[in-house]
Amino acid sequence: MKKTLLATAVAGALGASVGVAQAATIYNQDGTQLDLYGNIQLAYKSLDNADGDTEDELFDNGSTIGFAGQHIINPGLTGYFKAEFEHDADEEKVGGGVDTGDQAYMGLKGNFGDARVGSWDPLIDDWIQDPISNNEYLDVSDSTTDLGGLYGGTLTDSIDTDREGDKIQYVSPSLGGLQFAVGSQYKGDAEDEFNANGEAENAAGEPLEASSNGSNASFFGGVKYTVGAFSIAGVYDDLDNYDLRDTNTGYEYSAKAYGVNAQYTMDALRLSAKVENTDVDYADDSGDIMRYALGARYGYGFGDVYGSYQRVDADEEVANVVDSGGDDSFNEFVLGATYNLSPAMYTFVEYAQYDRTNDEGDGVVVGALYSF
Repeated sequence: MKKTLLATAVAGALGASVGVAQAATIYNQDGTQLDLYGNIQLAYKSLDNADGDTEDELFDNGSTIGFAGQHIINPGLTGYFKAEFEHDADEEKVGGGVDTGDQAYMGLKGNFGDARVGSWDPLIDDWIQDPISNNEYLDVSDSTTDLGGLYGGTLTDSIDTDREGDKIQYVSPSLGGLQFAVGSQYKGDAEDEFNANGEAENAAGEPLEASSNGSNASFFGGVKYTVGAFSIAGVYDDLDNYDLRDTNTGYEYSAKAYGVNAQYTMDALRLSAKVENTDVDYADDSGDIMRYALGARYGYGFGDVYGSYQRVDADEEVANVVDSGGDDSFNEFVLGATYNLSPAMYTFVEYAQYDRTNDEGDGVVVGALYSF
């Protein structure tokens, strides 16, 4: 699932009449407010797999129920929280109900800025990647979704690297259009450790003990400048909590991610450009995985039309280390459109072409969302 609630909110800011979450206020008294919101998302996909065969499925696209609350501590300080949970609407009878967490955090906001702790999307995702391609299901690849195989050589393997959890973050107020953010993901020595392939073992097949690497705090930060309809942002993330390795060779490596995004918004049109680099260190050498992308979204009155193009270009040595296939460049295209049936319900269709071996990942997805 892509971050649909965020995507619709962005599109709404552009002037498109998209369906947005119709949050219900459960309690609002004496400066304290509690809201309930959510959505049901169902879709059909027909995509090519790594063998070149077409596979289709009716699936849940991230149906969510969420709670949000805030209370005024004093006129210049507000405490708040948010918690979202997911369930499989397509197979609810056997799906176990609301059994998957999405994001959850609490914080303080005021004239000083915004400070929070918990789980939410990486900063590089929000500021650099989303303006290019934050769609309903099909997106161009990036260093967040493809961290398990940083290069994106395979599209069908979904790997949970816990990029969202155990974080603290501070975002400054906008001062003359300038804003900055700093944060850390802290993994203590009592945590169960997993490498970026979602495995609790090292390259030798030995289990990773909870305290094998000790306590560690990563660093991420960014700067954004906005003037009128134009904004530019840069983000750096040292990815310091992840021991990466090639699942085929067992070769271990580390990486850092950073990028720049520029966007221009004019009425219902948003244009965006991105340069993103994943700097991979292996043995006594290093190399880059570069991503150059353009994206556009236009609200036509009854929904959005959008598209993105990305060139992925990796050093050949990195391609061989990270993805044993050794292909070192791709052209990725994604096109999509939404149509609003009501303020709370819309449908969508998306097509993607990823330029992979056997057309892996290419195909179409159609679906619908009802928000409340």
